[in-house]
Amino acid sequence: MDKAKRKAIIAGNWKMNKTPSEAKALLSEIAPLVRDADCEIIACVPYVDLAAALEATAGTNIKIGAENCHWAESGAFTGEISTGMLREIGAEYVVLGHSERRQYFGETDETVNKRTKAALAAGLKPIVCVGELLWERECNITEEVIARQIKLDLWRVSEEELKNVVIAYEPVWAIGTGKTATADQAEEVCAFIRAQLVKLYNQSAADAVTIQYGGSMNDGNADELLSKTNVDGGLIGGASLVATKFAAIVKAASK
Repeated sequence: MDKAKRKAIIAGNWKMNKTPSEAKALLSEIAPLVRDADCEIIACVPYVDLAAALEATAGTNIKIGAENCHWAESGAFTGEISTGMLREIGAEYVVLGHSERRQYFGETDETVNKRTKAALAAGLKPIVCVGELLWERECNITEEVIARQIKLDLWRVSEEELKNVVIAYEPVWAIGTGKTATADQAEEVCAFIRAQLVKLYNQSAADAVTIQYGGSMNDGNADELLSKTNVDGGLIGGASLVATKFAAIVKAASK
């Protein structure tokens, strides 16, 4: 982390877990454990949990985000949710392009870009996820994959809009598998992402972007991962559902 240049951000991605009552209980447990944190803390929760999460975190330092949004303001898109709905309820962040959305629900770089642009236009802060498959890493094309995703997902995102974008590097082979990129592997790709941002924008714009690591970061490996210059936080899956584990990761990011 380089806190002199950008924010450290720890975001929980709850995925399809926790009912509203369970969400309220978990956040009420987390809040006192992280109240003195020196990093930004976000809980990205299922749509039905948003109201309960916002109520549970009122007056705390925990911000609330959603796990996806549509690019249209309204319309015949059964099962989707608009940026305006998220803004009105009080969400501040939204996860976009997560590997599970790409793998199971047909998300593409084009749709990620459309959702990103819509989120920014609505005043939401997108956490844009990029990452390679195991096969792509084994074929030694990680950099080509990441470069393509960055270019397409941020297509026509202005330098001013980039100030509200968080990027999460999540190697797909490390999502929910228990496998984790080594700290050096995470640093290498996060540094490459920043180098791509320099090409697309400029050095100062790239230096200001928070780049999270999102591949099975937990309370046991957070210290080492977050010690790397270009790893500015984490997008946390399973560990975000256990108050003490999530708090331990926040503590590591607060150093």
